[in-house]
Amino acid sequence: MKVEQISIFLENKSGRLAEVTRILGENGVNIRALSLADTTDFGILRIIVNDTEKAKDVLKKNNFTVGKTEVIAVEVPDNPGGLAGILDILKSEDLNVEYMYAFVERSGEDAVIIFRFDEIDRAIKVLGEKGVTVLPGEKVYAL
Repeated sequence: MKVEQISIFLENKSGRLAEVTRILGENGVNIRALSLADTTDFGILRIIVNDTEKAKDVLKKNNFTVGKTEVIAVEVPDNPGGLAGILDILKSEDLNVEYMYAFVERSGEDAVIIFRFDEIDRAIKVLGEKGVTVLPGEKVYAL
């Protein structure tokens, strides 16, 4: 039920994000979801791709600093309050969300939210027990 996410550290200068996406595209790696956070000096690009190992290899060969983390992908009703319901479950179980980002697969159906937890295995267990769909990595990579 865990999803592999790649984190790429980028200097905060023009063209670095374009370079990452160009390299991935030239190597047949498709980005499924992404999040970009920045500071004054650098940014962290978090991506989920269709081929994690290939993405890591080609980016490292092009001198990018790359890390891999485990996250989970959760189906959330794509309507007002859908996310609040999931967050209420997490709050009631005292689960801390380190960060999250989302994309909508098809408007009006379910959204997919990517979560990073400090207790990922417990989060998967709790969400499953509460009837929340946690997607396997293979499904997320193919979306």
